[in-house]
Amino acid sequence: MKILVPIKRVPDPYGKVRLAADGRIDESDIKWVINPFDEIALEEAVRIRESGVDVELVAVSVGGPESEEQIRAALAMGADRAILVLDEQALDPGVVSYLLAAICERENPDLILTGKQAIDDDFNQTGQMLAARLKLPQATFASKITLSPDGAKAQVMREVDAGRETLELTLPAVITTDLRLNEPRYVALPAIIKARSKPIQKLESSELGARPTARIKVLRLESPQGRKAGRKVASVDELITALKEEAKVL
Repeated sequence: MKILVPIKRVPDPYGKVRLAADGRIDESDIKWVINPFDEIALEEAVRIRESGVDVELVAVSVGGPESEEQIRAALAMGADRAILVLDEQALDPGVVSYLLAAICERENPDLILTGKQAIDDDFNQTGQMLAARLKLPQATFASKITLSPDGAKAQVMREVDAGRETLELTLPAVITTDLRLNEPRYVALPAIIKARSKPIQKLESSELGARPTARIKVLRLESPQGRKAGRKVASVDELITALKEEAKVL
């Protein structure tokens, strides 16, 4: 079985993101990591292999040369090889899904596991668009994945507003991973060292056909306004008056 896992380079969610005067991210003091939801997808692929399934795990990323750091991290997590699609133009889910679809047509994976969304833009569209382009079945927000013994089908449990539902998909398929699926393991130093010798195939996006133009353009980023300080009230009557006249929520 071949499992393909797309990954994205994002700012560390535990770090402090600062904006420059021009409304762009100040990258001088930012640590970049694999998108946490994509890490979950990688971890799940590794667990499928550890369960006894013969798996070739391929990590794919779209971006500039700087994305090689995250590709190496994916190799350290357990990917057998990696593909870096070099593209430094504006990207959006439409463009990324197009490039990933072109890679999938070359690789013919049995399963595509990807994070449900990226933490930097929260689009939550790429996996769905990819499935549509490839005309494959899809299951989103997976909290549990179970493969059939013959590897032909997958059962996916997902959380919905009304509770939980379980879908059965015929492979190949696209599955996007939710936070509750697993907890990625800590990567040990020997795995990091070993990852340095694993192959990375680099492709220019122009090699994958006529690249579409991004339809979404980020003009400027702004920090959210700080919250006003709270205050204590002496009575219920004063609280009700404040909610009516100041907050205007009653």
